Amino acid sequence: MDRSRHDNRSDQWRKRTGAKRSRALRWANVPRRLIFVTVAAAGALAAQTAVQHSDRLPELNLSNLIGPKPAPIIGVASVIDGDTIEVHGQRIRFNGIDAPESRQYCDDAKSFEYPCGRRSAEALDGFLSASRPVQCTFVTWDRYHRFVGDCRRADGASVAAWMVEHGQALDWPRYSHGAYAAQQTKAAAAKVGLWAGKFEAPWDWRASHPDGAAPSSQPLGVMSRKLVAQSGGLSCEPRRYCSQISSCDDAQWYLHNCSWGRKLDRDGDGVACETLC
Repeated sequence: MDRSRHDNRSDQWRKRTGAKRSRALRWANVPRRLIFVTVAAAGALAAQTAVQHSDRLPELNLSNLIGPKPAPIIGVASVIDGDTIEVHGQRIRFNGIDAPESRQYCDDAKSFEYPCGRRSAEALDGFLSASRPVQCTFVTWDRYHRFVGDCRRADGASVAAWMVEHGQALDWPRYSHGAYAAQQTKAAAAKVGLWAGKFEAPWDWRASHPDGAAPSSQPLGVMSRKLVAQSGGLSCEPRRYCSQISSCDDAQWYLHNCSWGRKLDRDGDGVACETLC
């Protein structure tokens, strides 16, 4: 009996070994070129699928996949634009919202063109300065190696929520999954900020203005000190009052292009020197 079992096991082992050798020989007879072509075709199909659905995929970044998450960043912020700040030399992009770009212009309630990107940055600067420092909790890294985070003022107010609720930024569903949809609905109903007039969504504006899509390299403070804009003979210096302005068009230009321009719009409805307009 013992010898019979031993012979049966030997036969089974020889059959399994023979089957493995047969499969190996069949693979050896497949031309290497055919294997290469098959693998390449599969890779191309995968790449095409990824491109077609890239708007649904998160940006891949090696630092997002390995290494520990950074600790929260706390400090006084320098404003880069309406959705980006800098703290202790680290650029921080607010998670889930998108603000007009620094070079972007929009139309106000009277169809006057104004620098909505700069206006958004100024609104953010004023909001942050009211309760310092800011604290940002890490979410991910973006392709520009900016720290993407959820930021709050010292009093606990959410920066992203405030920007959207006051019409200075948009809820970005691609990344927020609608986290700020309620604030955006409120802003649109009240026609505040961007919603007072006409504008192009920042992500659409970047698509049509690739030269202006890269992040700004200067904080708002540096940009403001250099603000001596001139257009059609108009200048932001010296300071002016409605009694010194001759037309509605000039008043609107001062309102939207000068750091002191908001003094011309006492009721905050986006129209300067209403006696002229």
